[in-house]
Amino acid sequence: MTPKFSALKNEGEIIMRQSELFTKTKREAPKDEEAINAQLLIRAGFIDKTMAGVYTYLPLGLRTLKKIENIIREEMNKAGGQEILMPALQPKENWIKTGRWDSMDDLYKVKDTSGREFAIGPTHEEVIFPLLKNTIFSYKDLPVYIYQIQNKFRM
Repeated sequence: MTPKFSALKNEGEIIMRQSELFTKTKREAPKDEEAINAQLLIRAGFIDKTMAGVYTYLPLGLRTLKKIENIIREEMNKAGGQEILMPALQPKENWIKTGRWDSMDDLYKVKDTSGREFAIGPTHEEVIFPLLKNTIFSYKDLPVYIYQIQNKFRM
């Protein structure tokens, strides 16, 4: 079965009519949502609340998020930045070296099948410093402008 929608083109971009979008607007926000900004985004059909503090980006919300990311990328790249993507799953050893394995209360820790421990990183200092140490050997390697755009996990 072929999807039924009428696509319009605008400067090389396919635009779907609002009546054909996956989600619709809502008259009222969920009663358990306290944040005004989240209430408005839910009512407008940009996000859906999965649980407290966790949302699903719906087509309009995801499209908006991607546009914001692209603006940031363009500006960072104009300034000489280079984008990287660091892992969310980080080895315990990196956290031990910084002394934060036991001191961070909200660090989500997991073990693999062999018993090796990892953290789902709420931040990336524990990953970026070893990377820089293995990449920058002299002042001649500086300056370095790197950035990442990624979701974070915080409890």
